[in-house]
Amino acid sequence: MSILLFFVVLFILILVHEWGHFIVAKKTGMRVDEFGIGFPPKLFGIKKGETEYTFNALPIGGFVKIWGENYDQEFSPVESEEGTKVVDNSRAFSSRPKWAQALVLIAGVTMNVLFAWLLFSLTFMMGVPTVVDESVASDSAELYVASVLPDSPAAVLPPGSVVTSIDNGSRMIDNPTPSEFSSVIAEVAPLPVEVSYRFDGTDTTISIAPEQGLSTQEPERYVVGASLSLLEIQKRPFFTSIADGFSATWQGLAAISVGLWSLISQSFMGEADFSQVAGPVGIVGMVGDAASFGFSALLTFTAIISLNLAIINLLPFPALDGGRLVFVAIEAVTKKPIPPEWAGRVNLAGFAILMLLMIAVTYNDILRLL
Repeated sequence: MSILLFFVVLFILILVHEWGHFIVAKKTGMRVDEFGIGFPPKLFGIKKGETEYTFNALPIGGFVKIWGENYDQEFSPVESEEGTKVVDNSRAFSSRPKWAQALVLIAGVTMNVLFAWLLFSLTFMMGVPTVVDESVASDSAELYVASVLPDSPAAVLPPGSVVTSIDNGSRMIDNPTPSEFSSVIAEVAPLPVEVSYRFDGTDTTISIAPEQGLSTQEPERYVVGASLSLLEIQKRPFFTSIADGFSATWQGLAAISVGLWSLISQSFMGEADFSQVAGPVGIVGMVGDAASFGFSALLTFTAIISLNLAIINLLPFPALDGGRLVFVAIEAVTKKPIPPEWAGRVNLAGFAILMLLMIAVTYNDILRLL
């Protein structure tokens, strides 16, 4: 299920990104030959005007073919309204003004940011699971398992599950608060307690025996090794949600930018901690964890991934939108096109480095799983 959700999230985010390139290319007078949903091999296509909308076999995103986007691409004729074959070089990407080229390149990143804003705003409107103090919590508040210690008695509790009751043999407490849960554990320790929880729509009851030595601050205290939070769904008004969504987007962009800059800086100094970097395999697990907390948590996670894609794509690195922006800037300053063979070599080298980084990060993800 986590893998399926990962591909759905990836598909939507890439499609949003490519749609940004597509719509701005159209609006700036460029000829768009193809808007692909998924990646080849091609299943079928629908021709509308000069653009073919294709549906492809690999559902992992999409792509846009803008005519003349590659400098070494020859200009092919298109059919005019009169039925004659003409070549309109002026509508090629490389023939359009530099400001138009820059707008097209920035459009994908912009759409990822706007999409994140939309998701954050929707999340606030739907209601955000918010940690509340039990003294002010309403009856709708639920006790969530935030995390568990490995090899602890509570390791059998899935993170994201809801504790529905706890029973010490003589009394059962439904919908317990954190203090009630802790008091029951303290009363019966070291004897086990019956804990009922709900996860993925399934109710389960297990027996957990508290142990000593799990708390570094209080080693003699009996605990089960679970971090519990009392959460309550809190909805916000429409305009408040829009404003809070904007704030969350801005704060997310700032935090991701600072984190990425620190990682890059530390990499040059040989001090980078890549254990905190997640690749595709790591993100699969994170998508599953987010989904376990509910749909709004999944939307929030998707928004964060969208912002990450935006920031990474803006890096002035070959094969990324930021690297292509650098090429456009150089051409604007020098008034000369970059030789196609050099542009191709630099982009190919950049793509190869990105693939090596992806392999390294994926390898690190697999090691963490093992």
